[in-house]
Amino acid sequence: MDDSEDPNDEVQYHIELASEDVADAVLLPGNPERVDKVTALWDDAEEKAYHREYRTATGTYEGTPISVTSTGIGSPSAAIAIEELARVEAQTLIRVGSCGAIQPEMDVGDLVITSGAVRQEGTSKEYVREDYPAVADHEVVSALVAAAERLGYDYHVGLTMSADSFYAGQGRPGFDGFRAAGSDSLVEELQDANVKNIEMEASALLTIANVYGLRAGAVCSVYANRVTGEFRTEGESRAAETASLAVHLLAKMDEKKREAGVDRWHAGLSLD
Repeated sequence: MDDSEDPNDEVQYHIELASEDVADAVLLPGNPERVDKVTALWDDAEEKAYHREYRTATGTYEGTPISVTSTGIGSPSAAIAIEELARVEAQTLIRVGSCGAIQPEMDVGDLVITSGAVRQEGTSKEYVREDYPAVADHEVVSALVAAAERLGYDYHVGLTMSADSFYAGQGRPGFDGFRAAGSDSLVEELQDANVKNIEMEASALLTIANVYGLRAGAVCSVYANRVTGEFRTEGESRAAETASLAVHLLAKMDEKKREAGVDRWHAGLSLD
């Protein structure tokens, strides 16, 4: 591999991938260990690179080409993956992660499909003004909903808050009981604004994807409910399976668009 970090290099500096290594659609879990759990659901897969937190495999799901790249924790490392995947011609990016729910009716193991995100992270602010919206692509949201319905998984669609900090930035106490300013009221304020969940990457993904004209979305498994206090690492494979099926459905949606001679998916088109 060329040791330069020139963004125009064929092989990207951090993810160590070239365009022939990835499919048009890429799933984005945080943890590199989740890559194996994602690819276990596919028809086939081959690891393409593993450098730092960035581990990538490419294969097929229901015959549809698909890739997965881990991003590490938080928006700064996720943005590097998004940048470099865009440079190797990825077009659709779907975060597959875990989250904390903040509405009482949401159960551990449920899925949250993000329609838009509160940008409480600093990475996206380095790309565009703070009042620019972090919005999921409507085709990705539709495909994720259709996938969750077909698979029979309980899901919620709504707004996500993305933070830079797991502890202070999400209203949790820090070391030795430290409380950040405003942390006591943070969760309640988000609940009142009908925000569904908290995680650490979605708003940067959605913002950067919109700036670059990419198709992006996010689906997360609820590991904890901040209202009820319930916590279990449950539902991880559901998010991965839902996102994988969504990529397959998006490919079918794209085919229907081509047949109809339209640029965007709409309710008048059918996958049947």
